[in-house]
Amino acid sequence: MALRGARPVRYQLFLPRPLSERFEQLAAAPGASKSGLLTAALEAWLNRRGADELEQRFALRLDRLSNQLARIERDGQVQLESLALFVRYMLTVNPPVADEDEAARAVGRDRFAAFVERVGRQLASGRATFLPDDAA
Repeated sequence: MALRGARPVRYQLFLPRPLSERFEQLAAAPGASKSGLLTAALEAWLNRRGADELEQRFALRLDRLSNQLARIERDGQVQLESLALFVRYMLTVNPPVADEDEAARAVGRDRFAAFVERVGRQLASGRATFLPDDAA
């Protein structure tokens, strides 16, 4: 795509025979020219190269983000598995409360309310219970 009024620059180049034969076949098509084909091919190659450079610039950061997401996913799996094992243990070792034992049910409701309140305070404070005090 030469700019109007700009004089094109002449190049001499050498191509391997198989590539040259393919190039000649393309140039023989109606409306095609060798200069047009080479110009389009060179522009496409240069544009792709620019995209590769952009990808290289961001590849390291994207790799870091991928690693961080993998750690978050792993941590979530550890937390979920820990909770599941704890719930299974508690359900296994604690006997069920009798249906007519309202006093035990009231104690259970109070303990659950205290638990929910404690979780809310911990989340609001930003501290993690499972980390040692010096690590937080």
